[in-house]
Amino acid sequence: MQKEKYPYKADDSLAKFEFQSHGPNGIINKTIVYSEIGKLKDGTPVLNLGFGDLNETDNTFSDISVSNNADREKVLATVASSVLDIMSHYDDVAIRAVGSTPARTRLYQMGINAIKKEIESQFNIYGFKDDEWHKIESCKNYNAFLLTKKNSKFE
Repeated sequence: MQKEKYPYKADDSLAKFEFQSHGPNGIINKTIVYSEIGKLKDGTPVLNLGFGDLNETDNTFSDISVSNNADREKVLATVASSVLDIMSHYDDVAIRAVGSTPARTRLYQMGINAIKKEIESQFNIYGFKDDEWHKIESCKNYNAFLLTKKNSKFE
């Protein structure tokens, strides 16, 4: 992926990534958290991608805060880079992403569509619509997204 991104730190298990957003509203600490939420029919673990502003007081994050730090593309590229790290580290894993609001889910979809061909060269992308997963198509809105490796047996 050739987009500009922020440097980040990952914990040893690659379950948590931290980075800083820099913009007109100052430095905002961000975190990306991956947590297992289930398994696909073939046993592949499904990790949920959680992302937001880090609250360093209690080490939690808010996925509903609006930073308006004029660096949305760079932040999304950073999140996408962490996904690549996860997918290359684990032999078999699927990543699920859904926004905390419909507008954020739409933002994720726009980000996916912007680099769809690049993503599809390495991965399968599914969108959740009408209570089932479908291969993602442009110009259709989805409620969630799932990324699997090309060799995945997910159907």
